[in-house]
Amino acid sequence: MDIIVVSARLAKARSISISPRRVLLAAIGVVTMLIALSAGFGLLAQRFLPGAPTDRDAAADPHAQSYLRDSLKVMSAKLGEMQGRLLKLNSIGERVSRLAGLKPKDLAFDGESARGGSLILASPTPLSMDELQQAIDRFSRDVNDDTDKLGVLEAVLTDSNARKRLEPTAYPVAAGLFSSNFGWRLDPFTGQRAFHEGVDFTAEEGTTILAAASGIVVTSEYHAQYGNVVEIDHGNDLVTRYGHASARFVKVGDLVQRGTTIGEVGNTGRSTGAHLHFEVRLRGVPQDPARFLQGSG
Repeated sequence: MDIIVVSARLAKARSISISPRRVLLAAIGVVTMLIALSAGFGLLAQRFLPGAPTDRDAAADPHAQSYLRDSLKVMSAKLGEMQGRLLKLNSIGERVSRLAGLKPKDLAFDGESARGGSLILASPTPLSMDELQQAIDRFSRDVNDDTDKLGVLEAVLTDSNARKRLEPTAYPVAAGLFSSNFGWRLDPFTGQRAFHEGVDFTAEEGTTILAAASGIVVTSEYHAQYGNVVEIDHGNDLVTRYGHASARFVKVGDLVQRGTTIGEVGNTGRSTGAHLHFEVRLRGVPQDPARFLQGSG
């Protein structure tokens, strides 16, 4: 997926790409992380369940009992801290899964994950207090690290979705038919072979014209050839042009969002009937709009 990254003033831009493979790897990483989280909390639950094994010597020694109580307080506080971080992790995970086009329930972000299998105990000997404390510390570090990574992934995907809205992939009319494609054709007025720099959508006069992507209006005027024409700059030297409109609803400098109504289909300028002439230009060079519109969905 190619992403157009535009500066605040839309003066400079660069492009990055996020492949489906990277999104898939990220999703797999999230699943692996949640499995680790579940295993860790299962370990803690086993340790702190009523009736868990205790050391008889510690039960008979007041000093050992005091040490045990203090250790339990420290670990309880640590557990509460990790539970708070886990809630944050789940919240970020839900947002990331939606941005990546996945369902949160598929990754168990919004409920208990299904688990099962035969019981094979790792060791019949309970963990010592020091071993449990070390396990909690490692678990806490893993939670922090995974939260940071997931936060970065969320930022990248959010930026990806935002930048995608700057690509002119939305159809500029909700209903209409191609009446003339991009490229060489016979001119409807002269009958001579001429290059058509855009595509034409046949539509009834008054049909709504929509912005194909978000951007800034750089032209809104009457032109001898295009009639009422609107141009929108989407950054990265990418501009869309909408010609032969009967009405224009935007002015130069307006910030428009993808799908914003910018005018109505008409028959103004050099036109043989009501239609929308739609162009996509990259660094001033006309591009085939169909190549962009194929990415709509």
